[in-house]
Parts: sequence; structure tokens; C-alpha cells
Amino acid sequence: MSDKEIAAAVGHIPSGLFIVCAQSEDGQKDGYLASWVQQVSFKPLLVALAVNPDRPGYETIKSGRPFTINVVGENETAYLRHFWKGYPPGQGPFGEVNHEVSENGGILMKDALSTIECKFKESLKPGDHEIVIAEVVQSYVHHDAKSKVHLRKNGLDY
Repeated sequence: MSDKEIAAAVGHIPSGLFIVCAQSEDGQKDGYLASWVQQVSFKPLLVALAVNPDRPGYETIKSGRPFTINVVGENETAYLRHFWKGYPPGQGPFGEVNHEVSENGGILMKDALSTIECKFKESLKPGDHEIVIAEVVQSYVHHDAKSKVHLRKNGLDY
């Protein structure tokens, strides 16, 4: 079987869509579109996310500063365009995206369904993405809707 044939069914694994955000110590706000996020523990409450280490804000996340996972709802999606293709370093879209900064320093996107505020715990690198394990320190529900579900064409690309 070809790689594409092997990966066909992997694309059927459903995931959500998320905007992962971090604000550096000097105030630089960064965010990126993510689809690989999952709860991995009840006690303590932990989530895992797969991250390409080249993503904006990744070094801030690894530094231990608070970061957020903004859950995309099925109805409010216009802000996704700001994160879909990425942006040059230092030129984030937060001037155009409805958001606020929490007391902990997490970026809360007000058009998202909800926001999960996290703190880095550990990571491992099993392949081309790094798996970040983070503890949930706060959560915010912004809207009453369903999460957006994402399916890929195959397991070889986003």
C-alpha cells in the first residue's frame, strides 16, 4: 500500500479546531490554528496538544507562561482566517480579533466557544510534532453552541 492509502483512514479520526495563544513576557501575543488537542487526565486535569515547534508562541508555551486553547464553535468562525495561513513573526492579528487578557496572562478569544487556560508540564517529541502536556488552570465558557468538528482528507496533512 502507498503512504496515502495507509493514511486514508487516519484522516477519518475527528478532531476539533482550536486557536492556541500565548503572550510573551514582553507582551508579544501569538496564536495558531490547531486540531490535535485532547484531554488526557482527570486528576490532575491535563490536556495534550501536538505542536509544530515552528508555530508562533511555542517558545512562550515551553517557558511555562500561561497559554490558552480557544475552542472553535460551529457557528462563530470568521476569526479563523486570521490564523489559517499563519503570519510573519511580530505581526499577529490580535488588533483585529475580539479578545482580552486574563488575570493570569492568558489570551481569551471572545468569539470562541470557550477558552482553556493552561500551564506547560512536560513534552515529548515522537515524530515531526512535539506533544505538550499541560495542566488546566482555568476555563471560560463564552457561548452556548457545539464545538466545530474537523475531518481531514487523510492522515498526511492538516
